[in-house]
Amino acid sequence: MKKGVGSLLVFLFICYGSAFIASLVTRPEIPAWYATLAKPAWRPPNWLFAPVWTILYGMMAVAGWRVWRCEPSRKRTVALWIFGLQLTLNFLWSPVFFHFHRIGNATVIISLLAASLIAFIATSWKLDRTASALFVPYLLWVSFACLLNYTIWEMNPARASHSNELPTAYALLLQGKIDPEDFPATEWWEKAPPIRFASDWKGQNTDPLRETEVRLLWTQDTLYLRFLARYRELTVFPDARPDGWRDGLWDRDVAEVFLQPDASDPLVYKELEVSPNGQWIDLNISHGQKEEMRSGLRRRVVQDAQLHTWTAELAVPMSALAERLSSKQRWRVNFYRVEGKTEPRFYAAWSPTMTPQPNFHVPEAFGYLEFRD
Repeated sequence: MKKGVGSLLVFLFICYGSAFIASLVTRPEIPAWYATLAKPAWRPPNWLFAPVWTILYGMMAVAGWRVWRCEPSRKRTVALWIFGLQLTLNFLWSPVFFHFHRIGNATVIISLLAASLIAFIATSWKLDRTASALFVPYLLWVSFACLLNYTIWEMNPARASHSNELPTAYALLLQGKIDPEDFPATEWWEKAPPIRFASDWKGQNTDPLRETEVRLLWTQDTLYLRFLARYRELTVFPDARPDGWRDGLWDRDVAEVFLQPDASDPLVYKELEVSPNGQWIDLNISHGQKEEMRSGLRRRVVQDAQLHTWTAELAVPMSALAERLSSKQRWRVNFYRVEGKTEPRFYAAWSPTMTPQPNFHVPEAFGYLEFRD
């Protein structure tokens, strides 16, 4: 038998190192994308996973080390190869499920992982029964996780099939006239590429009579947005601050834009809203917490009762959004509409969030915003 604590430390380092790297893509997604998934009532609480996996990775390392200490043989070689295979599959599951959001592919990977654990238990039994036994709790937990993964896949068919190809919006560099109210002239709005959406937050239940069109223009100093919203019926707040700022504006009809100039922290972004009667709100969102942005935005809103439309133009100082801007930058963005007096209201999204219930705070569903010269 080979002896030495040094080799055990190597196995511990490999196993826990693999776990640490995988956790880097797992942790940010738990309060974000994972929280939006429909999940079975019997799933364990989120806090339980970390201590269970910590114990299992330790048992895994000891099992691999004990097989390594056995006398060289063909069976030992096969067992060690299977050990490496299961560790690879274990590592791959996290980015496939949490980063790429491929729930079905992750189900296949975790099923193969369970099969590799059975193979290791069977192969190592005649080499070192303790090593073999150490993998039994691991197999039981992975089998349970496999069932949970499959159930989440079944409960989220739209999310599982939703393409990872996110849409792109384009902001056109404004090089022309500004009207007397200091907004872009109509001819420049017409040059900006339009984006239109009329479906709900799941990309379903399209309502052409509630279609929203968005156009964007930019300068080094200002980001301009124009919402052209068709409506069935208007519901607005009668009151607001003297400057028109209104907390909870989303409880009435609004058009919204969520902007993320810096995507290094997916849970940090900007939220801007405007209502058909010109009320507005600007918020900094950080890890579920919100605070007033004080962006200094200006707005102009016009209603057309005959055409059943309302148009909102926003001028947002670039200094409130990003330190510097160039046409080479690429932001994350999403656009939304809310309309209706009472639930079920109409919650529309440009890039569908695919959540079980209406939820716009899903950064991984944000599309892209590119700045064109």
